[in-house]
Amino acid sequence: MNSLKIVAACTLILSLLVGCGAKEDRLATVQENKKLVLGTSADYPPFEFRKTIDGKDQIVGFDIEIAKEIAKDLGVELEIKDTSLSSLPEELKTGKIDIAIAGLDPTPERENAMEFSTPYYLAEAGVIVRAADKDKYKSPEDLKGMKIGVQLGSTFEDVVQQIPDAKKEMLDKVNDLVLALESNRLEAVVVEKPVAAAFAANRKEVAVAPVELKPVSEGYVIGVRKGSVKLRDEVNKTLERLKQQGKLDEFITQAVQLAEQ
Repeated sequence: MNSLKIVAACTLILSLLVGCGAKEDRLATVQENKKLVLGTSADYPPFEFRKTIDGKDQIVGFDIEIAKEIAKDLGVELEIKDTSLSSLPEELKTGKIDIAIAGLDPTPERENAMEFSTPYYLAEAGVIVRAADKDKYKSPEDLKGMKIGVQLGSTFEDVVQQIPDAKKEMLDKVNDLVLALESNRLEAVVVEKPVAAAFAANRKEVAVAPVELKPVSEGYVIGVRKGSVKLRDEVNKTLERLKQQGKLDEFITQAVQLAEQ
């Protein structure tokens, strides 16, 4: 009986230790591993996208430059994990990534899974249409009842509601949405305005329509695992430094230029 009690006590202590470790602020893990794992969806130029530079496929963009600065301030290496936008909350929860930066708006659903940084960029919607239809669509009413593409897991799912009777078509990747537009399966794609501009600059088949849609939040945020307030605070320190130095404006300008090349 005594042996059984000892085993039971040890099991209880072990489970408590594991539980505590699971709830540990992610900053400790980052410092221990000397590595910051960034989760993103690299199909959203100029924020995060793939680009061949010096013959090498790389993930670049506005958000990536911010992540590099966060890793630099923490004194650790940056590792980038390219995944889908919709999977980021679960990847944070399970510890597969340390931070999520992917043009994230702060929604109640995301707040259940992550801590938010201070906003760093105000998202405005851009409407991609076929180039031949650019002058055809000038207001949300002009798109009434049509098939509109949005990225799965993005807050543009809510923005599209400003288009009367819109039929939402959702896919994981913006590239796939634009292909669907070009093949006449969609009438428009709603994305972030610089993203729309980047696609229009690189694909003659599409253009940005002068349709105005209101933002649904106060700006993009960076996500860390729920309860990781120390890591969130470090992220905020870096964002504040970048704002004070004017680096955020510099990064978005450079990213747009790179996306348009």
